[in-house]
Amino acid sequence: MRTTTLGRTGIKVSRIALGTMMLGAWGQRDHQEAERLIHEALDAGVNLIDTADMYADGESERIVGKALRGRRDAVVLATKVHFPMGDDPNSSGNSRRWIRRAVEDSLRRLDTDRIDLYQVHRPDPHTDLDETLSVLSDLVREGKVMAIGSSDFPAEQMVESRWVAERRGHVPFHTEQPPYSILMRGVERAVLPTAQRHAVGVLTWSPLASGWLTGRYRGDRPLELNDFRSTLIPHKFDLGLPGNVRKFEVVEELLKLSEEAGIPLTRLALAFVLAHPAVDSAIIGPRTREQLTDLLAADTVTLDEAVLDRIDELVPPGTDLNPSDADYTPPHLADASLRRRPRTHSM
Repeated sequence: MRTTTLGRTGIKVSRIALGTMMLGAWGQRDHQEAERLIHEALDAGVNLIDTADMYADGESERIVGKALRGRRDAVVLATKVHFPMGDDPNSSGNSRRWIRRAVEDSLRRLDTDRIDLYQVHRPDPHTDLDETLSVLSDLVREGKVMAIGSSDFPAEQMVESRWVAERRGHVPFHTEQPPYSILMRGVERAVLPTAQRHAVGVLTWSPLASGWLTGRYRGDRPLELNDFRSTLIPHKFDLGLPGNVRKFEVVEELLKLSEEAGIPLTRLALAFVLAHPAVDSAIIGPRTREQLTDLLAADTVTLDEAVLDRIDELVPPGTDLNPSDADYTPPHLADASLRRRPRTHSM
C-alpha cells in the first residue's frame, strides 16, 4: 500500500484509509466479521482508520477499539466530534464543554490513551472558532490528541480558522475531510486549492458517491435502498431531483469508460479521487471483506489523461451533479431570515 505524509503533521498514512461508518447498526452488524474486516485492511497495508462518535451511536468506535487491541501503535486512529450523542442539548456541537466530555467518551470506547487525529465533524455556527480551537489545542498539549482536523468546512472557514489560530496562539487544523467523487466535484473550486495553498492534509470521504459509483443503481431497474440510505441520506436518491436522474446517465457512460479502460468502476472512481494532487488519502467504507478487497486494488491503478479528460466531459470540474448531495449547508443559505433585511413599518 502506498503511503504519504498527512499535510505537515509528519504522520505517514496509507493512500487508502478505512472508514468504519458501516460497521455496526448502520451496516455490518456482526461484530466479529467487522473486526475481521479491520484486520484484513491492516494486513493489506492500510494504517489509517477513520471513525466518529456518532456512527451507530458509538458502536463503530467500540468495534474499532476491540479490533485494535494489540495493534494500536501501528495504526493512525482518527475520530470526530460534533453531532448529537443523546437528548441533552449540550451533548453536541463544537463547544469547549462538549468537546471536553466527548473526547473522554471516545477514548473510552476506542480503548486507547490518545487519538491521532481528532476532527470537528461539521462547522458550528453557534460556537466561536476561538473556543473550539482553544480546547482542541489544550487536548494536543495534554497528549490526548496528536493532531486536529475539520470536516466539511467551506474554504472561507478553513482560512478563518487559520487566522484565528495564528492570532490567538492556537494549534491550527492540520487536515480537512471533504466529500469528493466523480459525481461531487464542488470541492475542486475552493476547498482543495485552499488546502494545497496552506499545506492542509486532505482525507476525502464517499469516493463511490454513496454507492452510485458501484454500478448498483441503473436506470432500467427500481432503486433498492437499505435502511441507512433510505432513512439518513434519502436526498441522494430522490428521483424528484434532476441531479439524481442525471446520475443514471453519467453512471452508464462511466461503466462504458471503465470497460474500455479495463478497470472496474469502483476502482476507477477511487483512482480518480486519488489522482488529485491535494488528496493525501481517500476513505473507503466497505461493509464486507469482498468490497474491501475490490477497493484496495485501486491502490495500483493510475488513470491516464484520456480517461481523466473523458470524466471531465461527463462531469465538469468543480461541479456537483446533484447540489442537494451536500451534507453541510451554511446557515445563511439554509435560513432565509439571515439574507433578508428585517421589515420596518413607516409611520
